[in-house]
Amino acid sequence: MPIWFFPAVRRGPGFEYQMLRSFYLPAVLAACGLTAAAEPHWEIQYRYRQVDSILTINDIAFPSATHGFACGLTTDRREADHPLVLVTIDGGKKWSEVPVKETGLSLFFLDESNGWMVTEKGIWQTVEGGRSWTRLPKGPGGMSQVWFLSKTHGFAAGTQKRVFETNDGGLSWTLLPILAEVPSDPEITEFGRISFSGQHGIISGWAVPKRRGGPDWMEPERAEQRREVPTYTVMLQTVDGGKTWKKSDASTFGQATHIALTAQGSGLGLMEFRDEFDYPSEVYRINAHSGDSQLAYRTKDRAITDVHLFDGSNTALLAGYETLGKIYHSPVPGKLKVLTSEDSENWTEMPVDYRAVAHRAMIAGPDPEHVWIATDTGLILNLVVQ
Repeated sequence: MPIWFFPAVRRGPGFEYQMLRSFYLPAVLAACGLTAAAEPHWEIQYRYRQVDSILTINDIAFPSATHGFACGLTTDRREADHPLVLVTIDGGKKWSEVPVKETGLSLFFLDESNGWMVTEKGIWQTVEGGRSWTRLPKGPGGMSQVWFLSKTHGFAAGTQKRVFETNDGGLSWTLLPILAEVPSDPEITEFGRISFSGQHGIISGWAVPKRRGGPDWMEPERAEQRREVPTYTVMLQTVDGGKTWKKSDASTFGQATHIALTAQGSGLGLMEFRDEFDYPSEVYRINAHSGDSQLAYRTKDRAITDVHLFDGSNTALLAGYETLGKIYHSPVPGKLKVLTSEDSENWTEMPVDYRAVAHRAMIAGPDPEHVWIATDTGLILNLVVQ
């Protein structure tokens, strides 16, 4: 099976991508005689309102149109952290705060009741729709994400070049044998994203060489002198629910941080880059049947942080933030930006509440009319279609 997208491999002189241009939706609606009130837009549905602490959201999941979950932590004035999970059972009209013992880094829900939360130390499970959580006794630490195909069969991916499989609901975990074919150094290799559609799945990983110095925003004079260096990127792919895996790898720029797949065989892949690269991110359109990929979206003033597709629909969504200047990853959050497309080629920027800002935005929802976006700045927005 060919790898689906390995973009930004070393480029020769004169190599260019074709730029895709978006158009302004209100102008199109006005030309059609529609009013702005009928325009789909994003409104803030939840905002953390405590004056003595701030909320950081790390992930969000909506297995249905009514049941949603978000994980993260609050930080008080003494810089003490308090992990929590947010739960809604009415489509986000009301959110309940559920204290937990460890900060959730990512979530996966199989249905409205059964879910898993990854923390730095291990994996937690709920069978009560997020109202209570139990730590799996042998869940591996250092994981980034889990994905379960059933209540018993699942996968966990993370640091130290590790991808685990369980067939007993997390009571025991075994490393995938295919990892023996991955030649990179475990100390710098991480598998960070799992995505399945039916029996077809892909797990992306990368090995990033360590570099000296601090973040680019702290050393802007050095950032201009730095150059993005290729990293080792690897994809593990299965077409039989994980019974067998095949490896594809390449030397690329950036990291494949998000992959969305559909039952129709379409997909989107997100590559994110450091500040020294020409663009903050690139989105690729994937054909799961042929293995082909094409550049779908990139621009210097939009850093995309998540991609989302829906089974049975052509609708695609991108979420990220507006960048300012040459430093894409600033400590100051940028304005939240959301784009939509019906062909994953021509993108329209959607109206978003002007108060919404983020360093990272995450999309969740079961269908194109029931979608939510969480920001790391503690906001949850929902799509208003009427």
